[in-house]
Amino acid sequence: MNLRRARLRRRYTAETVAERAGVTRKTLSRVERGDPAVAIGIYARVLQALGLVDDLGTLARDDELGGRLRDLELTTPRRTSRRGTPHEKAE
Repeated sequence: MNLRRARLRRRYTAETVAERAGVTRKTLSRVERGDPAVAIGIYARVLQALGLVDDLGTLARDDELGGRLRDLELTTPRRTSRRGTPHEKAE
């Protein structure tokens, strides 16, 4: 989602959205650029100021493909047998 484009389509100024979201214009600019260092709560406040808070749910929707890929990475590898290793007890 392009938040800057959403703001401009609504003809809101950066000052208006920043004020409604309770953030500075600089923080709003970081949000519009997608800065990952900005807290998710700030993104939610900006979405609310734009009237897009319901879209937040679509971001957290279950990603079936991503879930399958993650599950493949989480499988534990099988341990190999220790039989036949050079560290066996000598008779």
